[in-house]
Amino acid sequence: MKIFFTNLAGRQLVLLLLATVLLYTISARSAEPETAGARADALLARMTVAEKIGQLTLFTGYSGITGPVKEQSQRSLLEQVRKGDCGNVFNLISVAEIKKFQKVAVEETRLHIPLLFGYDVIHGYKTIFPICLGAAASWNPALIESSDRVAATEAAAAGLDWTFAPMVDIARDPRWGRICEGAGEDPFLGSAVAAARVRGFQGTNLAAPDTLLACVKHFAAYGAVQAGRDYNTVDLSERTLREIYLPPYRAAIDAGALSVMASFNELNGTPATVNRFLLQQVLRDEWGFQGFAVTDYTAINELVMHGTAADEGDAARQALAAGVDMDMQSAAYLNHLPERLAAGQITEAQINTAVKRILEIKFKLGLFDNPFRHLNEQREQQAFYAKENLATAYRLACESFVLLKNTNQTLPLKAGKKIAVIGPLADSRRDLLGSWIAKGKANSCKTVFEGIQRNNPGAKVTFTAGCDLDSTNRAGFAKAVAAAKRADLAVLVLGESCEMSGEAKCRTSLGLPGVQTELLLEIKQTGKPVVVVLMNGRPLALEEESQLADALLEIWFPGTEGGAAAADVLFGRHNPSGKLPATFPRTVGQVPIFYAAKNTGRPLDPANPKEKYKSSYLDCPNDPLYPFGFGLSYTTFTYSEVRLDRATLNPGEKIQATVTVTNTGNYAGAEVVQLYLRDLVGSVTRPVRELKGFQKIELRAGESREISFTIGENELKFLRADMTVGTEPGEFQVFIGPNSRDTHAAKFDLLEP
Repeated sequence: MKIFFTNLAGRQLVLLLLATVLLYTISARSAEPETAGARADALLARMTVAEKIGQLTLFTGYSGITGPVKEQSQRSLLEQVRKGDCGNVFNLISVAEIKKFQKVAVEETRLHIPLLFGYDVIHGYKTIFPICLGAAASWNPALIESSDRVAATEAAAAGLDWTFAPMVDIARDPRWGRICEGAGEDPFLGSAVAAARVRGFQGTNLAAPDTLLACVKHFAAYGAVQAGRDYNTVDLSERTLREIYLPPYRAAIDAGALSVMASFNELNGTPATVNRFLLQQVLRDEWGFQGFAVTDYTAINELVMHGTAADEGDAARQALAAGVDMDMQSAAYLNHLPERLAAGQITEAQINTAVKRILEIKFKLGLFDNPFRHLNEQREQQAFYAKENLATAYRLACESFVLLKNTNQTLPLKAGKKIAVIGPLADSRRDLLGSWIAKGKANSCKTVFEGIQRNNPGAKVTFTAGCDLDSTNRAGFAKAVAAAKRADLAVLVLGESCEMSGEAKCRTSLGLPGVQTELLLEIKQTGKPVVVVLMNGRPLALEEESQLADALLEIWFPGTEGGAAAADVLFGRHNPSGKLPATFPRTVGQVPIFYAAKNTGRPLDPANPKEKYKSSYLDCPNDPLYPFGFGLSYTTFTYSEVRLDRATLNPGEKIQATVTVTNTGNYAGAEVVQLYLRDLVGSVTRPVRELKGFQKIELRAGESREISFTIGENELKFLRADMTVGTEPGEFQVFIGPNSRDTHAAKFDLLEP
């Protein structure tokens, strides 16, 4: 129907109507709460207690298994969503599955509150990147951030809103299986990586269609479990906790992370799930955290086994009181908070506080404005394995590899040689991906053997496994030895299987499993040059292997593009530049071993290692096989002496430390220049050195560059005897070099205020 106004009165009527509509719209909008907090308050006021508790509940969808399985079907889960008993779901995979659940939540529940969908996107979703420990070996936070931007884009395209990452636990015991999920032993490097990963997942706009909400885990100090055994006890001084283990969590929060996962372990007698010191005093009061805290899988139930709760109802009460907002998989909140509320053991105000935190994040994610923002089947298929995603995975793999040994320039390999590729991991696709591979597929990978074939066209490349990964079967030795004798050199790909690291995968031995070392010895006795390529998820004790190998290249579990990248690095298409993010011991008996140790009152003099009554071993040197920060290159770098622009420093001032780094070899290469400091005298003992800065630079053959670091209060402050953070006057040493051991030094004095 068309209406025409031909007179002035009619036109005025139209203008009046339009003005009225506009005024009403403006008025209505101004009446609407605009902030996430105000919108959450308005919604909270309309909710029943049952609806509130549903928002505090997170259940698995069983498209993936990440913990103890209980009897529950997808159908029953869907009914729980329909009833409002479950406001959040994890382990549902694919747009189609997630859309089905989201439609029920927003169309069939009373208040239409959207679900939050989570998943363990640890080091990639479809395109799998090097394990997190390997990524940290790149010492390239910007590249790590790019990798997690790819992971977020792919996972969001699959319908996900939330990842249970990054894991930022400092780990100094390589027996612990989950060391592979973090950035290693150092809080400075760990903090840089933690912040980068949060930025990668969350992007610049949390409501954008290609972002994921980051979840910092495991809060706190999970990497310090006794005996390196998963889920075990942690007992630390508050000083050690604050100096070593808390900084990466703080860096992640400062980078904008809006969810935190409490860890399985107890800390100093109180399980982290009910540790008010961690969840309230540190996280919220000291750091100003504005997001929500979630438990780990069934952690509230487990308080009964810890021995701090008499039953699951009491456990639920304690967790809510401590500051846990969301219950993962325990159903303890759902089953027991109503009865505890009726008994007066908790208050509705406590429930409201937790619910508001979760609702605010859902508003910030844009779920209320568009609950189907991630649910596009066409985008889902286009996002996976995109060319640019694979390019990022390839680059990070190349930069994560650490060259540990290269006698007589055995590497890079020369095309045209006859190569015997040997070892149980040489032609394995699945092991390239490591643990926590989300929806990555082994058939998307090229193996190291296939990569070597591609790099050596026209020459003979043979493969034989030689042995199984973890058995005593030596039947394949003879075939492997014969292959090595016919070849110009042998490349052995050895290490751990992907199932030997990750959650609940701890080891008491750090040697190569099975008879792999015996196989290496047999190949070495052929007299042919031997290159060992290591695939593993933790630092290993490799003293014998390092003596037998002519070249040793650590490639971790390198991901989708890892096989191709490893072969390209072996042939010199890329120069390795990785540096160790964790110390490699000589033997498991040295564990825990890390570079930032205390001096003790009886330090061992390296020049006199047999001196009695010193802090030493009878049967092993104190020093590691490969120190933190170590990594070679196909080229060589030399460092000048450290130059300081002043010898004394007043409080509030800064000092410049400079070295000249020169590429003295024949190849272009990248080098990680590392700055360490030591406070020689303090009100409490200080480590022999601490990482305080690093720069990754690229130099052409023959090129030199001046590298400077600025040292000020941030680099010099520490937790003093009175537990305040600040500086103290005195003498400081500055160390700059290619790793934590091989450095040049200078000194300066920090003056009294």
